Amino acid sequence: MKRVAVGENKSDRIGLEELRYISLLQDLTGAMVYRALEDDNDNRIIYLVDKNDVGKAIGKDGRNVKMLSKMLNKNVEIVEYANEIDNMVSNLLTGVTVLKVEVTERDGLKTVYVKVKDDEKGKAIGKDGRNVRRARLVLNRLFNVDRVVIR
Repeated sequence: MKRVAVGENKSDRIGLEELRYISLLQDLTGAMVYRALEDDNDNRIIYLVDKNDVGKAIGKDGRNVKMLSKMLNKNVEIVEYANEIDNMVSNLLTGVTVLKVEVTERDGLKTVYVKVKDDEKGKAIGKDGRNVRRARLVLNRLFNVDRVVIR
């Protein structure tokens, strides 16, 4: 499996709006936040948080997520950050057994193929493809991935 590290992405820059979102969660919780990705299609903010701070970011009974969601008028999702693509895929598909992650590049397009247990494909894809869209958004920002395919 080819390991791809963060930082190989051309659009790795963090804009002012993202900085505002990051500061908001860090100030509220003290958690180490790496990225805050806005997903306008699903009206959500996806926070990528240090693995040791996921619980702190979520808060007891999801209190911090609920508070942020109300403040921003958006759904808030907390995902454990990883700087390698295979680990990031696993973190994005919580509750799903990821068997294999394969990265291919053809004609300038990078595709990530994710092999999951057959009986978990629906869960991996999510309602109306929601989980695949989230994975594509995050993997695009971190690793320049164009497509995510669940197998």
